[in-house]
Amino acid sequence: MVTIVLPDPSLVVLLGAAGSGKSTLAARLFAAEEVVSSDALRARISGDEADQRVSGVAFRILHRMVGERLARGQLTVVDATNAEAAVRRPLVARARAAGIPVTAIVLDIEPATVARQNAERARVVDDEVIERHLAAIRQTVDKDVLPSEGFDNVVVLRTPADASRLTIDRRLTLPPG
Repeated sequence: MVTIVLPDPSLVVLLGAAGSGKSTLAARLFAAEEVVSSDALRARISGDEADQRVSGVAFRILHRMVGERLARGQLTVVDATNAEAAVRRPLVARARAAGIPVTAIVLDIEPATVARQNAERARVVDDEVIERHLAAIRQTVDKDVLPSEGFDNVVVLRTPADASRLTIDRRLTLPPG
């Protein structure tokens, strides 16, 4: 079992390919109201979490929700692929503006396992999309860029078993000043 100490409040950014287990991990470790999910927002907007045509609107809402939660000093988890630095930067900036620490939990799961898990999902994502996600996550992990992007803590999970054994030790922190 791996336990990470998580300041509360903080921003937790999940990173991983579609089908890597991000939503399962978020549902197990965090309360539903703490999780802001791009899939859930797409579903609320269009009725279909796979409807990429509404992603722009979904992510504008996601960023607004994250900003509001952080401003209120609430622990917030972003459940999206977050595979590209350009997507992560504004999240880190919102946390910094609120004086809130940022943790990345990376699901760096081997491609064959992700493909199997994706095939078992109700909503199967195209292989080429998953391959792009996996390549971006691979670069992120191999180049160890997350600390330089402003993440205070980085946890890399390499197998579904690692993810299922992860636990959180929340530590209430008082706001500065």
